Amino acid sequence: MQPKLVLIEGLPGFGKTTTAQLVHDILIDMNINTQLFLEGNLDHPADYDGVACFGEYEYQELLRDHAEFGDLLRTRLMKHGNHYFLEYRKLINEFGVSIPKELMDYIFKYDIYELPLDQNRVRIMEKWEQFAKRSMNGTDTYVFDCCFIQNPVTIGMIKYGAANEVVMSYVKQLASIVEQLNPLLLYVEQDDLDHSFRKAVKERPAAWSEGFIEYYTNQGFGLDHGVHGVEGALQVLKARRELEETIFNDLSITKEKVNNSSYDLDAYKQRLAKILTAHFT
Repeated sequence: MQPKLVLIEGLPGFGKTTTAQLVHDILIDMNINTQLFLEGNLDHPADYDGVACFGEYEYQELLRDHAEFGDLLRTRLMKHGNHYFLEYRKLINEFGVSIPKELMDYIFKYDIYELPLDQNRVRIMEKWEQFAKRSMNGTDTYVFDCCFIQNPVTIGMIKYGAANEVVMSYVKQLASIVEQLNPLLLYVEQDDLDHSFRKAVKERPAAWSEGFIEYYTNQGFGLDHGVHGVEGALQVLKARRELEETIFNDLSITKEKVNNSSYDLDAYKQRLAKILTAHFT
């Protein structure tokens, strides 16, 4: 069976998004029905972005303390089992400043990726299981940008300083869920991590680099190792690279590494096309 899922992974600044877009274009050229989901897509079929999760008590507390916004909140609310899922980023996009900061601060505390690691893992597994079940009988191939390895590593290692074995278990559980889709993992590499990260910091908005550095140095792994600033973020990235290398080697799904160090788009696309042709024909 041809892969029904292509997973793009790699470190920040290595070209994951570019790779995902190129893979999508190549598959379309091969007449394969393909859906592309980049990082930050609020309609991602297997992940959550800008979604908060409440138990019954927390949900009732939300409605009690912010009763005047109850109807508004319900426009972006879904219930699955015993939990309520609020698509708060869609609310922000639709209603913006009409939502008070106090309310958004309360909601953000329950973002899927702000939950304790064990709770996050349960909710994410449920979402991936729903996706795998729906897509198994469909005809489309999905291309996912950095939600398979990156997200478990980020919340597990970076945010909570979890042991490597815990993070590896998280990723391997995801792999077992999508095994039926015959997934293909493409891991993007760069020869010079230092250069690639500094290049990303220089080229991207200051808000991105400031937020990234704060996230990587002021919690979990960064705090445990006493790192600071750009140099500290680089130290954490190097540790993340080692962990992701171990995870990659330990996964039993079909996988390929692709080097993007040259930043030669045409040559890179040719390498990707060769890999995809081998797995889709």
